[in-house]
Amino acid sequence: MTVKTRFAPSPTGYLHIGGARTALFCWLYARRHGGRFVLRIEDTDRERSTPEAINAILEGMAWLGLDYDEGPFYQTQRFDRYREVLDRMLAEGTAYRCYCSRQRLEQLREAQLARKEKPRYDGRCRDLDGPPADAEGEPVVRFRQPREGMTVVDDRVKGRVAFQNSELDDLIIARADGTPTYNFVVVVDDMDMAITHVIRGDDHLNNTARQANILQALGVTPPVYAHVPMILDEHGKKLSKRTGAASVMDYRDQGFLPEAVVNYLVRLGWAHGDQEIFTLDEMVEHFDIGDINHSASSLNPSKLEWLNQHYLKTLPPAHVARHLAWHLGALGIDPTEGPDLEAIVAAQAERSRTLVEMAENSRFFFREPEGYDEKAARKHLGEGSAPVLAALRLALGTLESWTAEAIHAAVQGVADEQDLKLGKVAQPLRVAVSGGPVSPPIDVTLALLGRESTLRRIEAAEAHIRSTAGA
Repeated sequence: MTVKTRFAPSPTGYLHIGGARTALFCWLYARRHGGRFVLRIEDTDRERSTPEAINAILEGMAWLGLDYDEGPFYQTQRFDRYREVLDRMLAEGTAYRCYCSRQRLEQLREAQLARKEKPRYDGRCRDLDGPPADAEGEPVVRFRQPREGMTVVDDRVKGRVAFQNSELDDLIIARADGTPTYNFVVVVDDMDMAITHVIRGDDHLNNTARQANILQALGVTPPVYAHVPMILDEHGKKLSKRTGAASVMDYRDQGFLPEAVVNYLVRLGWAHGDQEIFTLDEMVEHFDIGDINHSASSLNPSKLEWLNQHYLKTLPPAHVARHLAWHLGALGIDPTEGPDLEAIVAAQAERSRTLVEMAENSRFFFREPEGYDEKAARKHLGEGSAPVLAALRLALGTLESWTAEAIHAAVQGVADEQDLKLGKVAQPLRVAVSGGPVSPPIDVTLALLGRESTLRRIEAAEAHIRSTAGA
């Protein structure tokens, strides 16, 4: 048997963190077992489904690196197939037409609630040979649910879950206008696509018995189900947009690498011993749905930042540079008009938690300071720094080779000549070239900036000192 999983989002919004985790679990399980991963777009809710939401889902999947083997399939393109299966079920008697009006169903519901009974359809049309005399309008189609016994779901996460069939009413599988309903189209899709394992959120657990019974009515063995507990915010409450139910692409915009987000997602509800950091190959090797936690997981933003910094420092600089280029572009900076991006990544990785932070702190490599940090300038660009900067300009301007080693020796030489500690020389130089008090080591910083830019910035700082002298 070929293992086949599917991720089946509804395109009514962006790909959020919970959906992304479900997609990842499905992807990992298929990859581990040499199976196939299917992407299915459940767009039958025509009023809420939008092309923008579909694009957001596809973009999020691509950014995370979750490639699919089949699809994307769209349910709105399969209505002829759903009608074919409906006709078959009506002919075989596993489904029937229901002519009950909305008014009758509402009265039935109110009466059941008044008797403190669980509201359910009473089966009035279940055994009719044709429309009753009081029938109005077009009928809906209902599934003929078995009434005896129980339906047992051996869930790979929840364990054995039993549903009394008497508690499952005859659900509507096609509306009066002929459009099929969610629980029906999901079943037909899983059947036609030969899905073997359904991994999804546990909010779908109550649908599972109904879906399994429809599959059995069609002569198909239901897939293996695994219902994953929800994700809570860092305070243990249900996610909202304010507390973390963000689009996956928001994590990109906040400066997180996809590798960090994937590693973070896999640990939201799954573990392999005490290991925290996984390569993608390690995830594939170790992931099993039987190891998914039974309880809900909570977001931990500090762990995501920790993971992100790990990947900023350990992934190949060329890979990180590709993502950094996007963030520089978002700042209006052309990353080709400055130092080598890989070298910038190597210089900034240790002091950056996110790519946004790295991009912001690297602006000065591409644009000369338009001004200086007020506190840093007051401390390091006073009149006393003028001789130091003049000596630095002279020493750096006469270097034969512009390397970090030669730059370090020149700066150290000025410090020795002026009987100053290295920091008393390096810090005014840092503020002069970067505009602020923080940068990579000064020799690395200047090596990246280049000779001409460095000397020009020192001269600008000297001019600043002269213009503010005595002010």
